[in-house]
Amino acid sequence: MDTVLTMLSREQCLRLMATAPVGRIIYTRHAMPAVELVNFTIDAGDIVIRTAPGGKLLAAIRGAVVAFEADAYDAATRSGWSVTAIGHAREATSPAGTGTPRTTGPRPPAPGHHPCSARITPGQLTGRYLSAADNGPAEPDAAVPPR
Repeated sequence: MDTVLTMLSREQCLRLMATAPVGRIIYTRHAMPAVELVNFTIDAGDIVIRTAPGGKLLAAIRGAVVAFEADAYDAATRSGWSVTAIGHAREATSPAGTGTPRTTGPRPPAPGHHPCSARITPGQLTGRYLSAADNGPAEPDAAVPPR
């Protein structure tokens, strides 16, 4: 089975990521790679996740360079996409500049209180759209639901 691979623009990457319910944050924990499944939202081109204030994730990623990945695949049409972002993570604070933690963002599925948000600003954002060659040309924008 032949497939067609199309590289995505930055705008296409962000639009597709905004449709995914969960993604994976990849960071370093105790000098080893770590991956956690998180829900997220896209806000002004940044990836925003909610977490606990004293949680290990926020402590591990604060000020660090991290990777973030989201994807989708449809086995019936043999098509899908994958987007990877690399950038600096930081604790999101209120827009008023008070330094208080921002409490907006996606509602985490994990139990417990998650009042803090972490924001990842992608310095690198790459994406690919894969489709079966017998389905016609790859059309990544067709994978993005209308707003």
